[in-house]
Amino acid sequence: MTLAETSNHKIFSNPFLNLDYEPALESLGDDYYDEVAAAEFPQHILRWRNNKLLPTLALDPQTVTDEHFTVAFGEFEQRKPLLALRYHGYQFGEYNSRLGDGRGFLYGQMRGIDGELYDFGTKGSGKTPYSRGGDGMLTLKGGVREVLAAEMLHRMGVKTSRCLSVVETGLSLWRGDEPSPTRSSVMIRMSRSHIRFGTFERLHYFQRPDLTKKLLDHVIEYYYPHLVGEQEKYALFYADLVQRVAELVAQWMAAGFCHAVLNTDNMSITGESFDYGPYAFIPNYDPYFTAAYFDYYRRYCYGHQPSICKLNLEMLQTPLMAVIDLADMSAGLAKFDDYYAAQYRSLMLRKLGFESLSIEDGNELLKNTIDFLKHYPISYHDFFADLATGFSNEWQDNASAIFGQSEIGQSLGSSELFLNWAGTYHRILTNSSVEEMASIAQCLNRHNPKTVILRPVIESVWEPITQEDNWQPFYDLVEKIQENG
Repeated sequence: MTLAETSNHKIFSNPFLNLDYEPALESLGDDYYDEVAAAEFPQHILRWRNNKLLPTLALDPQTVTDEHFTVAFGEFEQRKPLLALRYHGYQFGEYNSRLGDGRGFLYGQMRGIDGELYDFGTKGSGKTPYSRGGDGMLTLKGGVREVLAAEMLHRMGVKTSRCLSVVETGLSLWRGDEPSPTRSSVMIRMSRSHIRFGTFERLHYFQRPDLTKKLLDHVIEYYYPHLVGEQEKYALFYADLVQRVAELVAQWMAAGFCHAVLNTDNMSITGESFDYGPYAFIPNYDPYFTAAYFDYYRRYCYGHQPSICKLNLEMLQTPLMAVIDLADMSAGLAKFDDYYAAQYRSLMLRKLGFESLSIEDGNELLKNTIDFLKHYPISYHDFFADLATGFSNEWQDNASAIFGQSEIGQSLGSSELFLNWAGTYHRILTNSSVEEMASIAQCLNRHNPKTVILRPVIESVWEPITQEDNWQPFYDLVEKIQENG
């Protein structure tokens, strides 16, 4: 083959370049984005491919090669237009009008086999009009961390974006929060939408209610189709978004996850979790645990996440008032706390083994669980993992057997708070049938992964990459997360 023939073959035979892309956001017009070009990189080494996502795209992992990934998502062959989305946002409470996709773009949108519209968005693909003096790049460690966050959250039942690929790009980057120079990468994020709260805030800033309504109609058509044709569709949209966000933050809290940067530009209009920077899973139950070293006043600490998300929804009312009556939005937001409490209670009881409990038993068990976890520096995740692995029918007959084989029980089993918790748990078990005991064991294992990516775990797989370019511990960890946690 000639060079041109080889290039054409690479393009026409590449399944990613031949997907049926849908110009949904593009059809809105360039009031919402800028067309950009991808950076050219000195090398393209595929470091991660998410074979679990390919069937959703009607692709067989056996027929998709590594080169298909690097050509499409490293070299960015033949994919146009590439759209850097425009948005503003409140960052740590201060309005910033200089935002937008500064190191990424919308690569394309397509329907999955489930009928849902998915975005392919880049991170680390080069400069855009919104780079604000930055290099537009992503560190390799940043790509690795986002893969781990997304897969871990997905395993724990959180509504989240996921990474489709990470390609190492051969550049040396300088960062203040990583030993530098450090390696570079470009990541593809697959999500339900990259439209943010801040997308609407920008339109309010420029006093464009016409563009706000146009965007809101687009959002309802594509992401809230059940509301199309409803007389009060705009008010119903906001009420639906409130519920989605309340349930999402309850998922984070039950998972013991601290997002770290809950600015309004990091809040998705679909109520999906995305964009994982300095996140962390809490080591123990500490409401003031703060993941971002630069969050000096703990604005986005673990325990503040529900109130911050509610506040972000309240601030979103300002741009949406161009279309939606404020009284309707206030009525919708008033239900946030109830949605959150119901979802959090349900998720935590599942982690304790119960798909359903009476209100009285459920509330007592949850209170005693939080009281115990809050007052003793034990691992939040080990508590639930040990509960799952150690659960035994013997616990139904003997309260002292609960956590008897666990370090938690051996070290704290005589404490008053533990005895209160164990007494409640034992009492509920004594009223459970044989079938219910089996169901509890299954529920515990389903909702409590054995592996959780605390910071030392992430560092343990990153160190072999930096020292020996050994990726196997990373691959092993992701496989463990994906298969059973």
